[in-house]
Amino acid sequence: MVLGTGTPLIGRLLLYNALDMRFRELKLRRDPECPICGEHPRITELIDYQQFCGVDANRAPSHDNPDEVTVQEMKRALNDSDLGIRVLDVREPDEYEIVHVHGVQLIPLSGLAQRIGELDPARTYYVHCRSGGRSLKAVKLLQEHGFQHVKSVKGGIVAWAEEIDPTLPKY
Repeated sequence: MVLGTGTPLIGRLLLYNALDMRFRELKLRRDPECPICGEHPRITELIDYQQFCGVDANRAPSHDNPDEVTVQEMKRALNDSDLGIRVLDVREPDEYEIVHVHGVQLIPLSGLAQRIGELDPARTYYVHCRSGGRSLKAVKLLQEHGFQHVKSVKGGIVAWAEEIDPTLPKY
């Protein structure tokens, strides 16, 4: 359209089936009741999404989760045993074999509920996985079982390999 060549898909929809390598073209009719392009449009401008969602435009967006710590905090916990923080890895054994952080105990998320008895609810735990999703699930599970001092390591082993030890393999 910018170059003024070719035929635009105005009024048409092009479907592409990559499995069969086929194209299909459908003709579309304009809906006279459409609130945007109909005969009597009711929507004539974009909404203010910040206002619509109740977001204060002057406030910087916060990506902090109170249940998360950084890999730098995990490193501090591993280096200073006086902090009394234990680090758990909730990935599966095959992932742990690919790469793991020395001194971190493996308790896969898939078996964590059965092994909760091995953990002390009064102790502080940092939990990590590959990128942070499973560790957040593990934190929630532990909290549901009375653990009050548990945090997920934001970014998991991927963030550890990027920020702390770049020699580690990434998968």
